[in-house]
Amino acid sequence: MQSNEEKPIVSLVTNLICVNCQAEYAEGQADVCPQCGIDEGILDVCFDLAAAGKTLTRAALAERPPSIWRYREVLPIEGAPPAGLEQIGWTPLIEAPRLAADLGIGRLRLKDDGRSASGSFKDRASAIGVARALDEGAGEVACASTGNAASSLAHCAAAVGLRANIFVSEMVPEGKLAQLLAYGARVFKVRGTYAQAYELCTQACRAFGWYNRNAAINPYLVEGKKTGGLEVAEQCADDPPDWVACSVGDGCSIAGVHKGLRTMKEVGVIDWTARMLGVQAAGVAPIAQAYRTGKLDRERVGETYADSINVPVPRNWRKAVNAVRESDGTFVEATDEQIAAAVRVTGRLAGIFAEPAAATAVAGIAVARAQGILNDESNVVAMITGNGLKDIAGALRAVGQPHEIPPDLGSVRTIVEQAT
Repeated sequence: MQSNEEKPIVSLVTNLICVNCQAEYAEGQADVCPQCGIDEGILDVCFDLAAAGKTLTRAALAERPPSIWRYREVLPIEGAPPAGLEQIGWTPLIEAPRLAADLGIGRLRLKDDGRSASGSFKDRASAIGVARALDEGAGEVACASTGNAASSLAHCAAAVGLRANIFVSEMVPEGKLAQLLAYGARVFKVRGTYAQAYELCTQACRAFGWYNRNAAINPYLVEGKKTGGLEVAEQCADDPPDWVACSVGDGCSIAGVHKGLRTMKEVGVIDWTARMLGVQAAGVAPIAQAYRTGKLDRERVGETYADSINVPVPRNWRKAVNAVRESDGTFVEATDEQIAAAVRVTGRLAGIFAEPAAATAVAGIAVARAQGILNDESNVVAMITGNGLKDIAGALRAVGQPHEIPPDLGSVRTIVEQAT
């Protein structure tokens, strides 16, 4: 991935900072802030952006292969990307004029990470996690997940020859479960909640020495998600959006996208900013509530059929709130009915099959338009974070069932005439 003139890849990580108390730590010193604890002490990875800006330029990017590794100066890795993961990232940004008109905004572009290797945005984080696991000499990796992080880790681990140990709740969609097993992961389907699966995974990592991919205690994973924002910045370099809409579950994806946009401005690749529109399911919206109140309700319960964002107690809530506030953005909430409608219109008007959690970003645009946050001139990029084949039950709930008919033209005619 390097030209002969380029120097070997050296990490430009300088330190890590607690997002709660601002305490600073050297790389490798801590995974979470010991002063604030695992519930509050999430760390943020810092880079020498002055040094990064000397080589991370538009001219340099024009010569690099299309993947997340093109942004090596601001990734927490050293050396070349792991063999088998060279093609992660650089998903298309697709114009969606008919969908924009339906939503009542001026312009809409969809960043379709449903086309990523395992079908989701989480491949970006898992690729970084696996690269760091290899650097540390780990033989096995693990995570707890509602689905996409699990399937992406299983894919990335299989690609490089690591064993993946996956902890999922009983509610994992069959499409994601099938992916895990196909990639050869050892899957623990926990008879309990996602929170219980997460805690069991954490205990197992300590007990067996597995590399822990969970973003809540592994600050480097957000740096993989940051590449979504780095790519949007580069793809929109001379044609910026006003807003970037992201569905929000745990909170680290929207935080990562915002960090990517901010990083590209700080190194001089772009000269603009975009406001972040965080979208949560109305049934499970703890981060939207924390944005309004300034604190997380850890006793909050709820439910949504958008399984990938069904996170009642998110661990990265503060990063998400900070990202939205720093960008002068806001949060909105979409009902399950609005999310289902977004699955339908995104497929019919943009040709993109989004799983419910991914379509939540589109649903949030409709909500924001109705609330007057957006107007008929708003220019928006929406992050489509997962393919609809991930959650077939959720998709069918949104789109309905086919017409079942006998094999004769009269039956076809009856249905056609009823529709006209």
